[in-house]
Amino acid sequence: MNDIIPFLRSLRSHNDREWFAANKERYLKVREAVEALASRLILLVGETDPSALHMRPSDVTYRIYRDTRFSADKTPYKTHIGIFINPPRGKKSWRYGYYFHLEPDNCFICGGNMPAPGPLTRALRQSVFDNIEEFRAIVEDEEFRRFFPSIGLERLKMAPKGFPKDWPYIDYLKVKDFGTMMPVDDDYFISPGLEDRLRPVIAQAARLNDFINFTVDEFEGSQPEDEE
Repeated sequence: MNDIIPFLRSLRSHNDREWFAANKERYLKVREAVEALASRLILLVGETDPSALHMRPSDVTYRIYRDTRFSADKTPYKTHIGIFINPPRGKKSWRYGYYFHLEPDNCFICGGNMPAPGPLTRALRQSVFDNIEEFRAIVEDEEFRRFFPSIGLERLKMAPKGFPKDWPYIDYLKVKDFGTMMPVDDDYFISPGLEDRLRPVIAQAARLNDFINFTVDEFEGSQPEDEE
């Protein structure tokens, strides 16, 4: 477990196939450590959302190999580890879940998901607009802000179309996503007491996730199923 960050730091300095091949055994041990960490995190999220408990490490982790086909950056390997526990439908759902990011000097925990497609983003903004007091009771709560002092990783400069510009809480609707992020130290995931540290963080992230996922579930349930 202790070699995850040092390995990623070395990989960042030697991001080529020759170095990776020479350090393949080291990588395999790191992968085992990541899978063990993912298993612990699944159990921890499962305390709040039991539907996470059916997930396996392979369901919540990503390949270290980059897809360089359409990228100007041709470095072959990612220099971070991501673990995204998004029950019950997994990584491809637009539901808000729990993301754990391991990267030298840039470790963090997120509640949320990637920016959603336009129609879903509109639905989420409408939900916040229609239920602003419930939303504020979550995101302005002192215990929530202890871990997540702000909402949204990217913001619009202007009020989104269809909403009154003079609405007192319009800044909440300017976000491109309703995710939360908590930076942590490089040793956060490996030092003793991880479960005790994370329980209150996950509990607070779950409050906002539950609010958002009510709308996401309605949206995804209204979409036609993909044909086989």
